[in-house]
Amino acid sequence: MRTIRISGLAWLVMSVFSSVATAWAQNYPTKPIRFIVPFAPGGGVDLIGRTIGQKLNEAWGQPVVVDNRGGGGGNIGTDMVAKAPPDGHTLLMGYVGNLAINPFLFKKLPYDPLKDFSPITLAATAPNVLVAHPSLPANSVKELVALAKAKPNALNYASAGNGTVGHMVAELFKTETATQITHIPYKGNGPALTDVLAGQVPLMFSAPGAVLAHVRAGKLKALAVASARREPGLSDVPTFAEFGYPTVEAQAWYGVLTAAGTPKDIVAKLNRDVVRIMQLPDVKERLAAHGYQSVTNTPEQFRELIRTDLVKWEKVVKASGAHVD
Repeated sequence: MRTIRISGLAWLVMSVFSSVATAWAQNYPTKPIRFIVPFAPGGGVDLIGRTIGQKLNEAWGQPVVVDNRGGGGGNIGTDMVAKAPPDGHTLLMGYVGNLAINPFLFKKLPYDPLKDFSPITLAATAPNVLVAHPSLPANSVKELVALAKAKPNALNYASAGNGTVGHMVAELFKTETATQITHIPYKGNGPALTDVLAGQVPLMFSAPGAVLAHVRAGKLKALAVASARREPGLSDVPTFAEFGYPTVEAQAWYGVLTAAGTPKDIVAKLNRDVVRIMQLPDVKERLAAHGYQSVTNTPEQFRELIRTDLVKWEKVVKASGAHVD
């Protein structure tokens, strides 16, 4: 009888907690939302974060304040969310860089990408595009590989800085093609792109939003996209797989997360609302104009994407020898 009474009490306690959690989720959000973008204004992470934040504001009737907390390659803002109360009122605009690459660039990362967050949903993806100055005597990946092998270390490529996605994709390309091309890091994507446009550096991997207009104007030539299939808006640009390099696939991805331990009902509500927002025609059109595709999934699928990319980028970072601190 004692066992039965304890079991009954446990069931009662669980029922009360379950009812409280459900009521909490139904009332969520109960105060303004802080939506942390761990990078400076103006980039792709900021664009996607502000788009989602505006729509959540409209849907909930609660202020959603986008808070740009750049620094440390995205680590500072990301860590703020990792240490926030697990109530869903602090959100993170996550990115492949701060969640899947930084753990292998920094010796002492203040957060764990898998343990410290509750993933909500993937929000968008963008292919990395290999662009070249028109003066480069190679008009395809096949010709570029032949040129690089004929002249080891004679070619340079630009990136927004050590450990950035553009740097890592280029290192993946070098490994898979067995070529030697010299890395020229810049302090930001803007200065890097300026020198590529001027012909000071002939090559660069970039998200499409930064380079599409220049490709269309003939100021740059797009040699290939690092995605599994040709991309909308870049349908005339082949994939690396078409040149025999299927492993050179590295899409940048962007997604929403919150602190680990956030009640499942709140995570589910966030997932439903963000997924709905990302399917809105005006949101899709806005992102597509900048080279991004609206792509969503479940919290479990998003966590698995992070897990898979951690394995992938660990190998690339170690092969490149890149480190930040």
